[in-house]
Amino acid sequence: MRIISLIASATEIVVALGLGDQLVGRSHECDYPPEVTRLPACTAPAFDVSGTSGEIDAQVKALYAAAAADPSQALSIYRVFGDVLQRLAPDVILTQSQCDVCAVSLVDVERSLEGWIGTRPKLVSLSPASLADVWEDVQRVADALGVPERGVALARELKGRVEAIDERARSLAERPRVACLEWFEPLMAGGNWVPELVTLAGGDNLFGEAGKHSPWMTWEALAAADPEVIVLLPCGFDLSRTRAEAAHLASHPAWTSLKAVRSGEVFLTDGNAFFNRPGPRLVESLEILAEIFHPAAFDFEHRGRAWERL
Repeated sequence: MRIISLIASATEIVVALGLGDQLVGRSHECDYPPEVTRLPACTAPAFDVSGTSGEIDAQVKALYAAAAADPSQALSIYRVFGDVLQRLAPDVILTQSQCDVCAVSLVDVERSLEGWIGTRPKLVSLSPASLADVWEDVQRVADALGVPERGVALARELKGRVEAIDERARSLAERPRVACLEWFEPLMAGGNWVPELVTLAGGDNLFGEAGKHSPWMTWEALAAADPEVIVLLPCGFDLSRTRAEAAHLASHPAWTSLKAVRSGEVFLTDGNAFFNRPGPRLVESLEILAEIFHPAAFDFEHRGRAWERL
């Protein structure tokens, strides 16, 4: 079978199912495990992704405004290379319909397949909003690729690791009040599966609702809640970029008044590799939070590689 994955989390699922050798193409964001970067990229962003969170937000909003002003022009946050797709002749293309901004969408892929010559590939679109959805997506991918039994085994393993951390965290008396920030300019709280991860790791989540999209928030609301712990996990940013973006947060007048800042309980994470990818490494994201919230009880050796204290 010839597989193209246009979403990083699906690529990781394919590899975890033991089918990495059947991948023939990837998205520009697919970078784990490292060997997948040798595959041809079938997509590219339509805007400059190297800027600050504020600059990226402005570019995305400009693209939305242009599409709204001219209905004949389809919104295009990402480019899909239809010629590359056709040359690679996939049997299955994995994509998503969860967020048009975070990754190539099903609509983008369908548009690129217009005028396709020959047998059209099977499209499998994922749209997870919760941990349960992620486990179901593991099975959905496994079923589509003809290895349903591997999906059952992988989902069982991942859920077992989550349950072990949850059970241990429940035995702990202290539960810090936590704010997870997924974007900085403007502020956005972690949503979807992030509130679940906070709870499972032994924290009390202050912003964002499990199973729902990440919500915009205000500095006034953040100051009023005054979290004991702040976790920075900006979408698409690795640890070094998160570190750089933290300087913009620190420049806000309300920053130094926050309890988490005064007590040194602000943590940087590699959101791009972990929290933003609804695939197998969400379990490692849970481990990261458990280490941050309860360092005396959990040590999975992620510190320095996946997270650090600000």
